[in-house]
Amino acid sequence: MTASTECVTIAADGISVTLDLAVGHIKTLAVERDGRHVAPLHRAPWTEEAHEPGMPAHLARLSGDFLCAPFGPSDIDGSPSHGWPANSPWRHLGTQMIPGGSTARFELEKSVMGARVTKEFTLRHGHPFLYQRHLFSGGEGAVSVGLHMMVSLPQGGHLNFSPKLFAETPAVALEPDRAKGHSLLAYPSHFHDIKKAPRADGGTANLTCYPFDRNHEDFVMMAEAPENKLAWASALRHHEGDLVLSLKRPSDFPLTLLWMSNGGRYYAPWNSRHRGVLGLEEARTYSLAGHKASIAPNPFSDQGIPTSISLGASGDVDLRQVTGIMPVPPGWDRVTRVQARDGKLAIISDNGEFAVPYDAGFVLRE
Repeated sequence: MTASTECVTIAADGISVTLDLAVGHIKTLAVERDGRHVAPLHRAPWTEEAHEPGMPAHLARLSGDFLCAPFGPSDIDGSPSHGWPANSPWRHLGTQMIPGGSTARFELEKSVMGARVTKEFTLRHGHPFLYQRHLFSGGEGAVSVGLHMMVSLPQGGHLNFSPKLFAETPAVALEPDRAKGHSLLAYPSHFHDIKKAPRADGGTANLTCYPFDRNHEDFVMMAEAPENKLAWASALRHHEGDLVLSLKRPSDFPLTLLWMSNGGRYYAPWNSRHRGVLGLEEARTYSLAGHKASIAPNPFSDQGIPTSISLGASGDVDLRQVTGIMPVPPGWDRVTRVQARDGKLAIISDNGEFAVPYDAGFVLRE
């Protein structure tokens, strides 16, 4: 483990993760496997630049993955967009060696609706996975939550997912003003085939291929099928020959959100240079509508899809997710299934499978 005033790095055999303590963002997540170095998470090109006063900290230091509470606009507790976990300091509580690896714990210096928030990172020797846990202790009320992972896809890639109930775009495009930016999908829209997402021009877009066009900023929500015991999302980078996996329980995060940022914002700090970035985000929120809308009855909660967590003194809210990054065999083109078996995760395609060490009990609490 190494530390500075702003960052802490923990490592196990073949994997390391660095947390930016100023905002709780993962600065880097890197895996050494099969003689290759893999580090596909995104870091914004402006993080070392000077910024206009008042820029939210989560935007100024945008990188890797971070906890949002609330997810999106914060219209109840006065915190910045995406909440204090994404915009304010975290304290390193220590790193503990465990059998086969290590666990680091961090505490948010501020509270979320009165709740203490703790982040845990666990790395295991030889596992190409970051095992990530967030605990909310105490507090009062309810709040939406999300994990804001971003993948760098400068040469594009292929996306695949566990079965979904439906996909939807929000009521308003991310960039409705053509003088400031450009969105290509139809807003709002509701669809079931992500290979035929409705476009504003009357056509369709294949969301399994990213990017599906040039110079656009778009957002899609996908609801998990509740029968999925282990839900997953994958981004395969063909040019780089590597894979990003997100693994979760639908009961923790019932939505997967796709933020497609590909040069479609013209204003600072974006300046049309934020390209080939895919937000692969696991969430419990009502669209981009913000804190207040997510804790009130809404079209998602009316369908039985949870859009917030409830805080209180009765016990911790324990949310878990696993991020995997790894090289893939030559010729690998997509993921069709994942399956945990015998201490490994099998990644399956139409043309074969490979397996990597994996702790199946972490997400499923077995």
